[in-house]
Amino acid sequence: MKIYTRRGDAGQTDLFGGDRVAKDSDRVAAYGDVDETNAAIGLAIAAGIDPDLEVSLAKIQSALFDLGASLATPDPAHREKAGVRGVAAVDVVELESLIDRLEEGLGALKTFILPGGTSSAAAFHLARTVCRRAERSTVRLVEKADESVEETSLRYLNRLSDLLFVLARHENARVGLVDVPWSRREA
Repeated sequence: MKIYTRRGDAGQTDLFGGDRVAKDSDRVAAYGDVDETNAAIGLAIAAGIDPDLEVSLAKIQSALFDLGASLATPDPAHREKAGVRGVAAVDVVELESLIDRLEEGLGALKTFILPGGTSSAAAFHLARTVCRRAERSTVRLVEKADESVEETSLRYLNRLSDLLFVLARHENARVGLVDVPWSRREA
């Protein structure tokens, strides 16, 4: 099978279930931003992370593919018939569990911190901002009366962005780097 089909050359793409839509539609933006979040997490992993997190992050990346598939399938009946799972409440609970476990080893925050530190921490900070964009794109989709989105999608993206922030802090702490606090610039 060839990677190119030429079907999208005029700015249209196929959704799962057969509908064709503009590539700049809210639905395509939402699953595209989820895909970009997944790629940003892959970049963080490639930067060298705590090996104890590799299995959890692989599971998260797979869940993001499930979420993207759900967002690319606008018809709930087609999602069910095709076995498109999306993300479930248990997936949100797993993110919360990982956040709680990682936060145990981190100091309390008293101010905002600047994104950066190790390469993996900086990549997790970037992944967090991309995830927030995915969340905003999904909110736009949810707010449309004629669109269907699984209700756990927003909760999952919201919690994932929290986790990505904690992962950035964890990566810095793991090598002894202190997060740099934000300080107001003088006028």
